[in-house]
Amino acid sequence: MRVGELMQAAVELPPDCDLARAARALLSGQAQAGVAPGAGPDLPPRLLTRETLLAALAAGRGGADPVEPLLQAATGVLGPEDACPEAEPGAGTWVVESQGRPLGVLTLPPSCLSLAVERPQAILDALDNPVVVIDAQGLVTYGNQAFLRLARLQRAEVLGRPLKTILADSQLSRIIATGQAEKLAWIWVDGVPYVSNRGPLTAGGRTVGAVALLQDVSELEAVTQELDRARQVSGELDAIIESSFDGIFVTDGQGRTTKVNQAYERITGISREEVLGRSMRELVDAGFYDESVSLKVMQTGVPETIVQTIKRTGKTIMVTGNPVRDETGQIHTIVTNVRDITELKRLELELERAEELRSQYELELSRTRASGHIGPKLLVKSQHMREVLELALRLARVDSTVLIQGESGVGKELFAELIHSHSRRGAKPLVKISCAAIPETLLESELFGYAPGAFTGALKSGKAGLFEVAEGGTIFLDEIGEMPLSLQAKMLRVLQDREIVRLGGGAPHRVDVRIVAATNRDLAAMVQVRSFRGDLFYRLNVVPLTIPPLRERREAIPHLARHYLERFNQQHGLDKRLGPRVMECFARHDWPGNVRELENLIERLVVTTPGPDIGPEHLPQDLACPGGFRPGPAPAAPRGLRETVEAAERAALEAAIARLGSSRQVALALGVNQSTVVRKARKYGLSLDA
Repeated sequence: MRVGELMQAAVELPPDCDLARAARALLSGQAQAGVAPGAGPDLPPRLLTRETLLAALAAGRGGADPVEPLLQAATGVLGPEDACPEAEPGAGTWVVESQGRPLGVLTLPPSCLSLAVERPQAILDALDNPVVVIDAQGLVTYGNQAFLRLARLQRAEVLGRPLKTILADSQLSRIIATGQAEKLAWIWVDGVPYVSNRGPLTAGGRTVGAVALLQDVSELEAVTQELDRARQVSGELDAIIESSFDGIFVTDGQGRTTKVNQAYERITGISREEVLGRSMRELVDAGFYDESVSLKVMQTGVPETIVQTIKRTGKTIMVTGNPVRDETGQIHTIVTNVRDITELKRLELELERAEELRSQYELELSRTRASGHIGPKLLVKSQHMREVLELALRLARVDSTVLIQGESGVGKELFAELIHSHSRRGAKPLVKISCAAIPETLLESELFGYAPGAFTGALKSGKAGLFEVAEGGTIFLDEIGEMPLSLQAKMLRVLQDREIVRLGGGAPHRVDVRIVAATNRDLAAMVQVRSFRGDLFYRLNVVPLTIPPLRERREAIPHLARHYLERFNQQHGLDKRLGPRVMECFARHDWPGNVRELENLIERLVVTTPGPDIGPEHLPQDLACPGGFRPGPAPAAPRGLRETVEAAERAALEAAIARLGSSRQVALALGVNQSTVVRKARKYGLSLDA
């Protein structure tokens, strides 16, 4: 017999075919096998039988799995007109081809060819697909073993019985009426979907019956539905990725590019065709990028963010790579989010330039102010003091602790006022306290306050200390070097924790106060001899501000002298003038009392000189003059004993304060109580600030 008379239908499968595609090809038609190309140019084609496919699906293989592992090499290739190979020993499967295209397969033992022709029932019973035959009246005349299992009946119970009583949804009788074959008709049996291929049986030119072959497609249906769901999810994911305004760049676990969205192309100017399928290492080497976040994620295994430069366009982008791991914990995907920050970097640079310009304007404003008055009291005329002033104005913009250092009379309190008034705390209180003017026994309660009943004579309600009074503002601790050691530890806590504890109280109280301290003493030397705590000194000395003495800025003396002369003339309604030789004397003097000494001397000269002109003869004996000139005797004393005593008292205080500064030191030098020095200084309008 010819091969074409015995072959079974077959379909052609591509080499990269998956199980889902093979299932649709084999289970939806009459094909018994799929034919794929051979494993090599000279090797026979390979086959996938319907039984092998169903077994694979039943074993749990997915629709996306390749069919490659299931393919088996055919015995050989035959033509449809070739004779069956009866003479060859053993079993085999041949591919029947015509002009290089597969037509079917021949799967029979050569010794059984006659059996296949003579006993077709044995072949039909061997099929896993149900087969049923009816006559013209719709009665069953044949059903193979698979059909009997489907009907759950014996053969004797099926033969001669209307098919409708077995398969209620059967439409096989329609074939008898139409005489037309139907393919891929759906029928449900006990809730299980089947595909039915139906055809007429003819004899003598008329339809005498019909035959149907059923295929259980429940597994295929599940696979198809899963594939449909996967396609839907994949489509939705693609739509989401493409609609993202930020760029998305996806690589596999080896850094090879697998997906790029349109936003990435827009942001970077790099098309997806240039990068898809290429590794990030290759793209970096090729000059697309200066570095790759995907490679960093592969190295570290954690999310990474870098700022990347696209060399082609010069754009700056921020990229964040996130690893996606499989069931074993291995990185199988890296998703990178890309955002264009070129404009952000431009705005950042503009902001930096604007900030620099603002700082420059502020500095220029400070310099402009430095050429004249800063506030009602501070006059700056020397270059050295302009530099100190600029530093003070810079310090005013921050909130750091400031230590002002300088000799007595240089104006440390004025600089403390300047720093406070130009700071963000300018609208809040500026509280001043001289650590040397208050007795040691009272200083703690003045600074930190006291709780109700803390000591004999204490107010029943307690009292807030100066730190609480200065809340939100600045506290100026003048003559900090005079603070007793017993209080220095508590002051250190305020600097470290911004907390105070009232005298006699237990609960700490937080304060928001900026601390500006001043001293005319060498605190570093005091630390060496253990008269001042080192830890407190380093806490205070965060930003030191040193004011030079007047002898180091002599160019300012004439300006200061004329300024004070004008002020005191207006204050007392006078019109005194300083002679040129007086200015020479002023320029040669060392001014140990600094600006305070000069200010007090000018007021004294304005008040005590009899005429409008102030000459060298009116100057004190200790003021040096050029050419060895020594001024004459001091101006005549005021009339009356009381005025004479007060003038002498004021002069003694003025001279001591100018040279010593500290009220405690002045009291020791004059042999009086410290409180007496403070009271007398207030009486005569003398400043005790250091």
